[in-house]
Amino acid sequence: MVMRKFGMAVLLSLATIASASESGVLSYRAQRSLDAGKIAKSYGQLERALLASRKESDLRSEARVLMAMAQIRTMSLDFAFADSLLAQVREEILDKNTNLMLLQGKAALANAQEKFDETAKMCASADADSIKKADKPLQAAFFSECAIAQAAKRRTDDADESLKMVGKRSDKKGGFYAYTAARMADVSGRGEADSLYREAEKKSIQNNVPYMTATILYLRSQLKSTPADEAADLKLRCKNAFELMGLPNNAKRCGE
Repeated sequence: MVMRKFGMAVLLSLATIASASESGVLSYRAQRSLDAGKIAKSYGQLERALLASRKESDLRSEARVLMAMAQIRTMSLDFAFADSLLAQVREEILDKNTNLMLLQGKAALANAQEKFDETAKMCASADADSIKKADKPLQAAFFSECAIAQAAKRRTDDADESLKMVGKRSDKKGGFYAYTAARMADVSGRGEADSLYREAEKKSIQNNVPYMTATILYLRSQLKSTPADEAADLKLRCKNAFELMGLPNNAKRCGE
């Protein structure tokens, strides 16, 4: 399981495909590549894992790989492609864990497009008993998306409860919790967003999670409280980082 203090934010789907099968081995390699910030290489390994899962006739592994591919497409701001990958998942074969993976993937995609209404509705309709039976890191990732959407919709009590669940299902002193709190403050217009982002950035660097570090740099550059010269420096840093990770859409956004 990807349990670095920040790492669970990235590609949870792969952590559950641990087997000696060809698709399992390729998925494991894809996770290692992603951890190293080699996003394009990770996606290429997932494409091979998808073919292998279909050769193995393992529908559940195929679903997990599709969700992992969609997550990378969401990360790379290729939202239409991410949606098309999620649409290929056969929901009828999912167990409680993989079903929550799909819901989390859809919530992450909606939040990335700032469609907070959609995520809030998903969170409200989710089956609480099924969520409790899923892996704790996956629960944390799902509740993180809920907390952010609920904060954006000014559903303060719901958002605080979701954040509490993130803390219970992950390391409350870790970067993932700090990032969630920062993003909540940001989307709801609270002034402490910058200080929270700085804390999350520090932990992301310590735990060597390049994608999250660069994302935080971009988000800090967008805050109204950030001085123009500092914002320009933040954009340059995140642009360089995303270019080196092979994420042109993200790099372009940083350069705007």
